[in-house]
Amino acid sequence: MRPLLPVLIFFSLLAACTTKKQNEQKQLQEPPASQLAGKELAIAHCSRCHTFVSPELLPKTAWQDVLPAMGHRMGMYAGGVRPDSLFDANKGGDVIKAAGIYPESPVMAKADWDKIQKYFMDNAPDSIAPPVRKTKIRMGLKHFKFREPAFANRPALTTLVKILPDKQGIVFGDAKGRRNVLTFLNKDLSESYSMPLESTPVHFYENDKTLFLTTTGRGVFPTDAPAGALQRLSKTAGKLGYKPLDTAIPNLLRPVFMVYGDLNQDGHEDVVACEYGNETGQLSWYLNNGRGGYEKRTLREKPGAISAVIKDANKDGKPDIYVLMAQGDEGVFLYENQGSGKFLEKRLLTFLPLNGSQHIELADFNKDGFDDIIYVCGDNADKTPMLKSYHGIYVYLSDGKSNFKQAYFYQLNGAYKAIVRDYDLDGDLDIAAISFFPDYLRYPEESFIYLNNKGNLKFDDYSFPEDSKGRWIVMDAGDMDADGDTDVVLGSFVYLLPRGDTTGLGEKWLTSGPSVIVLENTVR
Repeated sequence: MRPLLPVLIFFSLLAACTTKKQNEQKQLQEPPASQLAGKELAIAHCSRCHTFVSPELLPKTAWQDVLPAMGHRMGMYAGGVRPDSLFDANKGGDVIKAAGIYPESPVMAKADWDKIQKYFMDNAPDSIAPPVRKTKIRMGLKHFKFREPAFANRPALTTLVKILPDKQGIVFGDAKGRRNVLTFLNKDLSESYSMPLESTPVHFYENDKTLFLTTTGRGVFPTDAPAGALQRLSKTAGKLGYKPLDTAIPNLLRPVFMVYGDLNQDGHEDVVACEYGNETGQLSWYLNNGRGGYEKRTLREKPGAISAVIKDANKDGKPDIYVLMAQGDEGVFLYENQGSGKFLEKRLLTFLPLNGSQHIELADFNKDGFDDIIYVCGDNADKTPMLKSYHGIYVYLSDGKSNFKQAYFYQLNGAYKAIVRDYDLDGDLDIAAISFFPDYLRYPEESFIYLNNKGNLKFDDYSFPEDSKGRWIVMDAGDMDADGDTDVVLGSFVYLLPRGDTTGLGEKWLTSGPSVIVLENTVR
């Protein structure tokens, strides 16, 4: 038998050499420690990706979840090795790895990272009280009639809803993993027909000739896989429904919103795509070449594009693009049309990454001839699912020179979308809004809010008794019955039940909740 002692000595020496080599490599890879204090380090490093977040804005328990995720982006991993769990098993994981989101080696000394963590934990409060409403929301919508279709996909996973013009009814999409459906309801809200889809529908647009349907892949949840697409469909001659034509734009990075317009003024309708993605994503516009194809032009190579508006901002006759960015570096950006297919980026507004930015619209609230920005924030699905006093609906007034100043704020927990219209036809602009993360325990009526304009940016808030029948994630406004006033339709998504729900609402949504409901305007 071969003696064991020499073998053990050999492996001990080998292990010692290996450890020494690894330590030397680690020392070479890790940058030297700085002399900066924890706050200075936090401002320097955290502000590279987004607006600096003060420790006081989150309780200690939240920072315990947030800080490790921040550390991963700086190469700081428990055990010192980048875990494979950071990368999805599908194509999205390869995209993240190629983008270098999570570096293999630290970008700072561990001593500096320890100082950053200590700064946040030492200065964060133990808890933060949820916001309290000063006045009670009024119940009852004077100019709206509640209508609920008999048809529903239960549990409802509604991902888009659209009011069709000329009394055609409503279309909505439902996403259940491998079962994606687009359903058309008649003007009486009965089912006209449903069509199965291979991919989850999130945006519906129809011009004179073609239906454009934006799809995200299988489901709406975060991914970096380029599984989204812009699909073309056409009406079936003499029959109900549509038939697929082709894929106009493939390989989109989780698109969530599209806007259409002739950006280069060549007579063809171009497309601005908000490819939200997850860790990666982009904002792009696609030039219509007039032969059925599109040529990509990238405007911003960051994730989080979520809402956009095409409008001539500077009155030079060329259409510009307003875009809301979420997912870290949150803000409103203006892309000024320079002609020849070129755009100049200008940041208009900047928000905290805790805002959960969701939607923007343009409207002239003070009737000075300049478009103001209506901004909605309230996404609460990530690492900080707590009620926040700064979630809600904002109005930023324009000075006519692309400068905007906050003039109004309505606190709304978990606000998701707001649509500005003159709903009561009295000559001023009102606001209809939904919340996906309201305070269901104390204020369930927050799930839908109607803000009736009383003048000078003063609004009375209202809801309706059936507001908790669903969990509203999408909405649309339009004249569904062609009577000259604006109706509202809401879509429910109940995959995510209210956190710690003790109200029983979640169970009702699962078993008897509607896919969509209509608020029919009765002014006319």
